[in-house]
Amino acid sequence: MDWGVRDRTVLVTGGGKGIGLAVARAFHAEGARVALTWRSDEEVAARVAAELGERACHVRYALDEPGSPDAAVAEVCARWGGVDVLVANALVRPRRRGPGERFEDFSPDEWEPLLSNVSGVVRTVQAVLGGMRERGWGRIVLVSSHVAVDGKPRQEIYGAVKMAMHGLMRSLTWDVGGDGVLVNVVSPGLTVTEGVVKVLPEVVREEEVRVTPTGRLSTPEEVAAAVLFLGSGANGNVSGEVLTVAGGQ
Repeated sequence: MDWGVRDRTVLVTGGGKGIGLAVARAFHAEGARVALTWRSDEEVAARVAAELGERACHVRYALDEPGSPDAAVAEVCARWGGVDVLVANALVRPRRRGPGERFEDFSPDEWEPLLSNVSGVVRTVQAVLGGMRERGWGRIVLVSSHVAVDGKPRQEIYGAVKMAMHGLMRSLTWDVGGDGVLVNVVSPGLTVTEGVVKVLPEVVREEEVRVTPTGRLSTPEEVAAAVLFLGSGANGNVSGEVLTVAGGQ
């Protein structure tokens, strides 16, 4: 199948590991040029870019630094002429409150920086949109989480910033649809990434499997397949939608 991304330029934020890495590999395998971002671990991003080869590069990007999205997009545009596909996957990760810690005791010093998960994405979308409109073609895929809709204990702020992706997508669709730009959300459930395996105890993962109709967790590659479709030329007119990859949850 021709995904219609050959020689397109794809910017994958947070593309050095986990779901972002799987997304970068998926687009690259279909002939796209892929720029993946890093915030603090350039070595990992450089290694991934080297693994992918000449149609890949890595750029620094920080959601919580106001000038960073514009700078990252400008660097990619200078290298390859523009950004055709944006996959907004990077995350300023929140601290999960302890079992005995009340929501009202969660300090603003801790939760307010997490709002950059919204402001940083907005800045990044604004940075790529001008070029997409000029070319009459663009794809934007915002990576959310099933926590935004279903909720999870002690993940209020994370759920709030991820639900913001849904609101941004639904209204932005009206603004850019006539210019050939399609905007969608992919909402993964708990996914078996190295980070999840490292951080979440096996008993927690087993409980998630128990309440998943397919009886297993998704892999990063399965989430990436959904992102690839929505961000590709094979997606001709799907916009304003949320595609959940969570085994039926």
